[in-house]
Amino acid sequence: MGQSLCCVQVDQSTVAIKETFGKFDDVLEPGCHFLPWILGQQLAGHLSLRVQQLDVQCETKTKDNVFVTVVASIQYRAISDKAADAFYKLSNTKAQIQSYVFDVIRASVPKLELDSVFEQKNEIAKAVEEELEKAMSAYGFEIVQTLIVDIEPDVHVKRAMNEINAAARMRVAANEKAEAEKILQIKRAEGDAESKYLSGLGIARQRQAIVDGLRDSVLAFSVNVPGTTSKDVMDMVLVTQYFDTMKEIGASSKSNSVFIPHGPGAVRDIATQIRDGLLQANNVQN
Repeated sequence: MGQSLCCVQVDQSTVAIKETFGKFDDVLEPGCHFLPWILGQQLAGHLSLRVQQLDVQCETKTKDNVFVTVVASIQYRAISDKAADAFYKLSNTKAQIQSYVFDVIRASVPKLELDSVFEQKNEIAKAVEEELEKAMSAYGFEIVQTLIVDIEPDVHVKRAMNEINAAARMRVAANEKAEAEKILQIKRAEGDAESKYLSGLGIARQRQAIVDGLRDSVLAFSVNVPGTTSKDVMDMVLVTQYFDTMKEIGASSKSNSVFIPHGPGAVRDIATQIRDGLLQANNVQN
């Protein structure tokens, strides 16, 4: 309807290419324009000024002979002042950009090893952007931004890399576990040594208390009961301790202790043996 009235509408963020008898005449900005077709004026087409994105997948080989697929996202747009160049000079803009991306990536990645490709992906993206900017500006296009969004190694290489990382982490975990067990054993040994030390102190104090108690008992008995000797007191104490021991053994249902020889008279024999041993030791020292 508009063309029959010689009027055309150009939308926002878009320009239109005007031709007169098939020759480029003007670039029409957004709005309403009068094109008298009777004078040979016509609309050749529209050109979007919006930012467009092209995702390019490029397979190449690294310096250490690993095949990777590099995915680059190119964001570009037509320059308003060069709309005629953008409309007429290129028949397939995306194919042209893709060719330049292939060329730069396949020239950059083979110089790097696989790990370096991941580390220097920003440098690769910058190289692609600079090359595209120089080439596409002559065709009326501006490169807004270039991103390397993915680097995908071969599936077998990826599996091997994961296994290497897993082995390294397991090795670290094993070292940490061994170190923890070492510390635990050291602390356990220190605790055992401290426990034995304290136990020894307790036994020594217990024996000292027994000796002091026996000494006090012997002295008190000798004073309160005239005519008794230290030997008589010790025999009575040993007999008392013997019956206390027998009482404790009989009170336990799971006791497996056996005294040989067994009988109250054995206490006298034990006392005699202790005294004889002490006398022999004194004779040897003298």
